[in-house]
Amino acid sequence: MAAVIEKENNVTTHPAGYWLKRLAWPLTALGVAIIILIWRSFGDHPTPFPDLLSVLVLMLSSSAPITLGALGGVFSERSGVVNIGIEGEMLVGAFFGATIAALTGQLWLGVLVAPLAGMVLSLLHAVLSIYFRVDQIISGTVINILAYGLTSYLNTLIFSTNERKSFAGKVPSPEISVGDFKYSFGLISIVAIILVFVAQYVLFNTVWGLRTRATGENPRAADTAGINVFRVRYYNVLLSGLLAGLGGAYFSLQAVGHFEPGMTVGAGFIALAAMIFGNWTPLGAWGAALLFGFSQAMYSELQNWYTQVGWLQTLTSALPYVVTIIVLTGLIGRSRPPAAVGVPYTK
Repeated sequence: MAAVIEKENNVTTHPAGYWLKRLAWPLTALGVAIIILIWRSFGDHPTPFPDLLSVLVLMLSSSAPITLGALGGVFSERSGVVNIGIEGEMLVGAFFGATIAALTGQLWLGVLVAPLAGMVLSLLHAVLSIYFRVDQIISGTVINILAYGLTSYLNTLIFSTNERKSFAGKVPSPEISVGDFKYSFGLISIVAIILVFVAQYVLFNTVWGLRTRATGENPRAADTAGINVFRVRYYNVLLSGLLAGLGGAYFSLQAVGHFEPGMTVGAGFIALAAMIFGNWTPLGAWGAALLFGFSQAMYSELQNWYTQVGWLQTLTSALPYVVTIIVLTGLIGRSRPPAAVGVPYTK
């Protein structure tokens, strides 16, 4: 056990210069974007503060599903199980959360059901990956395909053509007032930020976190030390689905107010990119999620700026996905996953 911890500490501890070099280009790009935003704001308002604040609030809010999906990926992969099915678990959470809220008229019931739906789907992934030792990439891909087909079919089955969108309403969002400007901040986004710090503490300062990291680095050594590797992996995969399902509720119950087939639009895969960029740590994953959230906020800002230029709107709509590709390209060979991730354990 001590060897596992020492090995991990040697890998994850880097001098400050390492992180400055690693984050130099994204911080530079972020700074340039903020300068451009401030410059634009001077032309529209007597002060650049309102526009800049709106982008920052939107960044924190829109990064919530990516943050929750990335946290789920961190727990699952730290225990040694690759969870490509985060996208599907988000989609299932979005559907069942919106559907229960629409049928019962209780938004909070939908918020509670959404993470449970994601957890149920992750249980299937856990059984296939841990018990039957199916290739985890294939299992996760099957989960995504199943989730898309199942939610689309059930949506047409439960709701008629005129009610196809299963209107559920939106979770109330507190408002922030700055002068004459008001900014709303969703409750699911607030919960996501709180969970980042909770996850960081649990993973690196509790016995449970130690056991999780040990099973992801060297499951045989952990087994020898008396840790039930299978149980730890099951629990972490279920926790991964729980967080992903809550991330799905962001789309249907906070951002839109109803369910639409495929409404997660790749957020689960972007969450996996954020997890890798964050070096499999909650705080690092959140930082990466904020980068993607900022690109989404800039897309919205640019869309309002260039309302008359159709081709430019189409171009900026791809900004979050372009950022994902750039981040992953820049990290090839640099990030180190847990040593035993993706490898089925045989006792």
